[in-house]
Amino acid sequence: MKIYGDRQSGNCYKVQLVCALLNIDHTWVDVDILAGDTQTPAFLGMNRNGKIPLLEFEQGEPLAESNAIINYLARGSELYPNDALLQARIQQWQFFEQYSHEPYIAVARFINKYLGLPDERREEYLAKQEGGHKALRVMENQLSKTLFLTGNQCTTADISLFAYTQVAHEGGFDLSAYPSIQAWLRRITQLPGFIAMP
Repeated sequence: MKIYGDRQSGNCYKVQLVCALLNIDHTWVDVDILAGDTQTPAFLGMNRNGKIPLLEFEQGEPLAESNAIINYLARGSELYPNDALLQARIQQWQFFEQYSHEPYIAVARFINKYLGLPDERREEYLAKQEGGHKALRVMENQLSKTLFLTGNQCTTADISLFAYTQVAHEGGFDLSAYPSIQAWLRRITQLPGFIAMP
């Protein structure tokens, strides 16, 4: 299979990390968002939404959306066990990641890291801080009770939220007020097969 992505993107890193943890063989294809690589006719032919990551099966069939990709890749493993309620709890955190975490933390990081915090987007960047800290408080509350987000075993819920939380400081979020999150981040980096974001 081929995976199209940007190695600095948290959403793409999720897929890289699952592949590393589960030793999944694949070919990585670098995509430059800012150069317009996701808007070419060839890429849009695979994903009309023009976004990465994108998994292309050997037969040419594509699968988009980072959380859908990692849940597919991890199916039946400890990261995504065949238990319906646990899968629902994993997805609950993944929806939280996409709607309550990523729109604040990842977008603030993009404005700062990728765009260099231009004056015309400074107000938007500052407006992201409150929502990002709200999401971090929700995570801190859960992680003060359990080792990982759904219990005492790492799942794709943790991978989904680890990706951008570990680089939250690049979006202006100071994690020093979140000791449980910091301990959780360290636990994930100690998993066998772990790879860091380049």
